[in-house]
Amino acid sequence: MTVETAALDDLTERPHEVVFEGTEPRVVRLALDEGEEVPAHRHPEREVVVYLVSGRLDVRVDGESNVLESGDLVRFDGRDEVSPRAEADSTALLVLAPRSDGE
Repeated sequence: MTVETAALDDLTERPHEVVFEGTEPRVVRLALDEGEEVPAHRHPEREVVVYLVSGRLDVRVDGESNVLESGDLVRFDGRDEVSPRAEADSTALLVLAPRSDGE
């Protein structure tokens, strides 16, 4: 495996940008302005971890609110419906890993 590094400040596509192209697990930087949200969706082939780098983010999973402050993490099954909404300007890292249960 080759060692790769990336700086979050260099990733400027909004609202999201893939950190390392073509690798697993998939790592995505998500940047949302206060009040901005991503429509509800699923990642059925994945397990998902959201790490909030800065800001305040409400990650709704199957309608349940999970408010993250900087440094917080949430993990969930990608088959669940997710919709993040920024309560303040926010930057997060999302790790989308292949399902470990093979389903």
